Amino acid sequence: MAATNGYLGVTPPISVNESTEREKEVTVSLMEELHRQGVFESEEEARTREIVLGRLAAIVKKFVRKVSLAHGLSEAAADAAGGKIFTFGSYRLGVHGPGSDIDTLCVVPKHVSREDFFDVFEQILKETDGVTEVSGVPEAYVPIIKIKIQGIPIDLLMARLALSSIPDDLSLQDDNLLRNLDERCIRSLNGSRVVDEILRLVPNVEVFRDSLRCIKLWAQRRAIYSNVNGFLGGVAWAMLVARICQLYPNAIAGAIVSRFFIIMYQWFVRSSFLSLCNLDLIWLERTWPQPVLLKQIEDGPLAVRVWNPKLYPADRSHRMPIITPAYPSMCATHNVTASTQMIMTEEFKKGSEIVDRVIVGTAEWSELFTKHDFFHKYRYYLQVIASTGSPDLQIKWSGTVESRIRQLVMKLEYVDSLILAHPFIKGFEQVSYCLNGDEVRAVAQGDISEAIAKRKKEDIEGKEGASTVYSTTFFIGLAIEPKQPGTVGPRKLDISYPTTEFTKLVKMWEKYDEATMGIVVRHIRSSTLPDYVFDEGERQPRSAQKRPKTGKGSGKSSNTSPDVPSKRRRASHAVTSDSVSTTAQLKITQNGVTPSNNSVPGLEFASSTSAVYSPAVKDPSHIKSPQLPFGENVAVATSAAVS
Repeated sequence: MAATNGYLGVTPPISVNESTEREKEVTVSLMEELHRQGVFESEEEARTREIVLGRLAAIVKKFVRKVSLAHGLSEAAADAAGGKIFTFGSYRLGVHGPGSDIDTLCVVPKHVSREDFFDVFEQILKETDGVTEVSGVPEAYVPIIKIKIQGIPIDLLMARLALSSIPDDLSLQDDNLLRNLDERCIRSLNGSRVVDEILRLVPNVEVFRDSLRCIKLWAQRRAIYSNVNGFLGGVAWAMLVARICQLYPNAIAGAIVSRFFIIMYQWFVRSSFLSLCNLDLIWLERTWPQPVLLKQIEDGPLAVRVWNPKLYPADRSHRMPIITPAYPSMCATHNVTASTQMIMTEEFKKGSEIVDRVIVGTAEWSELFTKHDFFHKYRYYLQVIASTGSPDLQIKWSGTVESRIRQLVMKLEYVDSLILAHPFIKGFEQVSYCLNGDEVRAVAQGDISEAIAKRKKEDIEGKEGASTVYSTTFFIGLAIEPKQPGTVGPRKLDISYPTTEFTKLVKMWEKYDEATMGIVVRHIRSSTLPDYVFDEGERQPRSAQKRPKTGKGSGKSSNTSPDVPSKRRRASHAVTSDSVSTTAQLKITQNGVTPSNNSVPGLEFASSTSAVYSPAVKDPSHIKSPQLPFGENVAVATSAAVS
């Protein structure tokens, strides 16, 4: 793409120098490490993806033709109605790996409705050979159908244009295509338009892809790659890398990755500091966290909302704004919370230190990709279990629960003495074969015995009262402030409101059915984390402190909040919207934890756990952070004004 000012981006480059010999050496070693890490797919899988996309394109045309005939169009008009697919996400960016999904947009003419997409198209997919695991989620923020074709996972979105037919040579670059579309169609189109714009705004696409593969792998290994859980998603990471490429247009991947950590760490710290301030509009104009922009925000032909913190208070609340380059510009990081921002800032600091040592030759790239320590980091966790008796229903129910986890995290952040709530980036799926109702209830509460775990489907076939339970478990790590010097008596940590409100929220789903869907929130000690969260051979850490003694009433059922599908509730100290009648509070004592009646049992954290994160961020001007080489000025990257 030609640059109007002689450069790409909202500011001039920091440096236009070529990379040094050392940077070329570390780039070679980086690419070797990425190959060792298995981030590149085989030629065979690449060919399979092309075949699958060809099949999908034909299915979309078949769908449009069928709906066109149903609307009374002639055979010729139905054939001409067309229909086209566009890829986006990691596949379109060229950074997908083995087994990754393909984000795909189905563009259809104006007479094809969204109802047709979920009724007619979904049924066609289910009847097509080689298409499996078809699951539509029409009520999602961006309505989606998830499928697999020949084992390749695909996420399908739909956009209906105000055109009578969709030609094979259609391009989505024209903003006027957005006219007369509803917000869901605009959001669906935006994914493809944003990715295409990112690729047009980087000076060297291959360098961008190599650098993004590195950052993507690092973010996944460190468990900070998840938009739905309040971290950064694929598009946001791509825009951050693209911005560094703009600032160093002649650099190669090793140099881009090095500058990425240095510059973005300083931006994260600045954003963290200013997010703590009570900003008025004048303060906002001078010091509010500057957004990451790949180009200036543009107006367009529609009366739609474009990101503008001076105009919209909600946009002003975004903690670390990264703005999409395609019209209408949106914030790709509106899900970031105070907790996830602190976690990412810490990871950027660690990453910058490792890469700095790689550059000087005292570390290897493999150290950057070390697995996260989430399940070793905290003494206590919240465990959220979604369960049903149907695999298709479980996909929808667990997806609904996962989309609300961020709301639970945000409510936990307001709890006194809680430094942060750290959500893990994915749920763990289990299929349990139960012989009776007691086992069903136990599994729905997260208690999967060794006998149940080893049992196979054939072991329950033909047995009366036997059933299959599908469950997905999500984890949130809890970090508590250390006890302050001079504090006397037990401390109280009241988490009844966040957990109760969360269960109410998930039950507000219009398709929620208490008879078939279970939702449980309970706390779990690190010493009793299930084996499935650890890799084979990974040693589960022992508790650093003695476990508190418990009385008769503090058995397994006392730390759960069950709504078990199709079964009566077991008596317990539950934390759900139905079962809590008194305030749940955690009494944290010096030597142990004493649970109060009708409460989640108490939580106790070692001081070292909470010391990882400081509740207060220092003034950025006083923070000693990694520095750019050769006198390069990071202020160029972090102080571009919003037009």
